[in-house]
Amino acid sequence: MSEKRVKKVVLAYSGGLDTSIILKWLQTTYGCEVITFTADLGQGEELGPARDKALLLGIKPENIFIEDLREEFVRDYVFPMFRANAQYEGLYLLGTSIARPLIAKKQIEIAEKMGADAVSHGATGKGNDQVRFELSYYALKPDITIIAPWREWDLRSREQLIAFAEQHQIPIAKDKRGEAPFSVDANLLHASSEGKVLEDPAIEVPDYVYSRTNDPETAPDKPTIMTIDFEKGDPVAIDGKKMSPATLLAKLNELGKINGIGRLDLVENRFVGMKSRGMYETPGGTILYFAHRGIESITLDRGAAHLKDEIMPKYAELIYNGFWFSPEREMLQALIDKSQEAVTGRVTLKLYKGSAWVIGRESPYSLYDQDLVTFEEGAVAYDHRDAAGFIRLNALRLRTLGQRKRKMGL
Repeated sequence: MSEKRVKKVVLAYSGGLDTSIILKWLQTTYGCEVITFTADLGQGEELGPARDKALLLGIKPENIFIEDLREEFVRDYVFPMFRANAQYEGLYLLGTSIARPLIAKKQIEIAEKMGADAVSHGATGKGNDQVRFELSYYALKPDITIIAPWREWDLRSREQLIAFAEQHQIPIAKDKRGEAPFSVDANLLHASSEGKVLEDPAIEVPDYVYSRTNDPETAPDKPTIMTIDFEKGDPVAIDGKKMSPATLLAKLNELGKINGIGRLDLVENRFVGMKSRGMYETPGGTILYFAHRGIESITLDRGAAHLKDEIMPKYAELIYNGFWFSPEREMLQALIDKSQEAVTGRVTLKLYKGSAWVIGRESPYSLYDQDLVTFEEGAVAYDHRDAAGFIRLNALRLRTLGQRKRKMGL
């Protein structure tokens, strides 16, 4: 336990068994006043029970905060990330990573509003989330005290957790008494599953693990044809219908689920140093990723597009590692957002049995010039004979190197 005296702490509270145990542990170990914060990020669960559980555990009504953050989450976190086409290690669309800074930001706001001197989270000591939460806390409030129960307490087994809950009269659902077959984190962007039955990377993910996507093999035999409209890099409409950010992503999730799109079985490198195997379902995000690259293909200059691709791994790694509020992420974001000024138009996609691909794209700011690329003769500002000089100039160093190799007998 920290030697610093804590008077009031804001806990990131889901209402589940683990964070309920943390709530009571904070009260008994630190003797402090606990404020609970529950974020609705589109995880698909009823949040009323979280309020009821907090009340049952002695939390004052004025100390219970439940906020609907779905629009802010998608508008200010998901969409900026998708402008970058961010993928960690070339595959992961960062669904869990991008949610943590928003939760941390709201915790700090509540702490300042309520005069709390500490914040707490339920992340374990082995994962990435502890880093993401705490880097965000410190960036936003450098003098904050952080309590990470999983690094402090001596509750090391499921049996000990259950015993603590029973001792303190914390309600335990029947399905929570046994060891969970896997853990799940969900929000409007994705659902991730890790642990237990998923720990052996050689064994296929069981069908019962999937919750956000239908089996691609049993998805409809008829493809779904759809359009997404973009304005300055952000999606604004589906099939011509304008939607708010959260509503749009929810609709993409619906279309992706039906067609079995967005499954990813991944072994990744955690920031803390170990490898872990996770199963991610990002139906709407996967569609959005391909659509955004599709509109960029006709609106971004080659130099801008290639530079974005070069910085993307660094940008994605910063988010994955918890540096959303770092100056380097903000600098990269400014560059990325500048590139999106003309990324406006419509993309047509085909969704079919686990796949999403672009079949059409159009923009009022398109750089695609059919007269330039056509094989037919036309009035174009391109002379085929210019290519000869272009090639000779680019070949100059290669010819020089080739002459040297001959002299060296190579």
